[in-house]
Amino acid sequence: IMILAAKDELLQKPFQKGKHTKVAHKNVAAHEWDREEARNRRQHLISMNAFERHKKFVSDYVLYYGGKIEEFRRSTSKDKTDLDVVRENHRFLWREEDEEDMTWEKELAKKYYDKLFKEYCIADLSRYKENKFGFRWRVENEVISGKGQFLCGNKRCENKEGLKSWEVNFAYVEQGEKRNALVKLRLCPECSFKLNYHHK
Repeated sequence: IMILAAKDELLQKPFQKGKHTKVAHKNVAAHEWDREEARNRRQHLISMNAFERHKKFVSDYVLYYGGKIEEFRRSTSKDKTDLDVVRENHRFLWREEDEEDMTWEKELAKKYYDKLFKEYCIADLSRYKENKFGFRWRVENEVISGKGQFLCGNKRCENKEGLKSWEVNFAYVEQGEKRNALVKLRLCPECSFKLNYHHK
């Protein structure tokens, strides 16, 4: 009998459990199961991006506490694009006082302004009979194509013959303030007539 017992001990591997091990308590099993579930849930959340995680949390909140998902949707009525911001804060000419108390909106508008080419203007002469004119600086594509310098500076005219340079005192209202600027533009004879319609 002693020899058999010793033989059994020799054959038993160090990590091998005994034949009559105790069954784990329910609490231990539940704890292990919870840990495994938490690990899986954490792994699932980590695999999501921030927006998907946010949507899941909101969905869970609505599921547990009630309510409607629409209540969590933010209002887009006050949303603005960069273009809207530039339009609101644009200046035809930036002065030193305009650059005081710069907000990010003003900085964006100033950044756009700095990219404009301010040698010649592009004119809108569509309301010339009312003595109302619109002027703006040229963008890069217009400089490359020659618009406003080698082509007529009227935005609706592509004439390149007989262009004449004009220097105009542009009076305009900006941000509720009257301002003046001396601008140069190149126009064909027909558009030059429109520009000087009230100065015959």
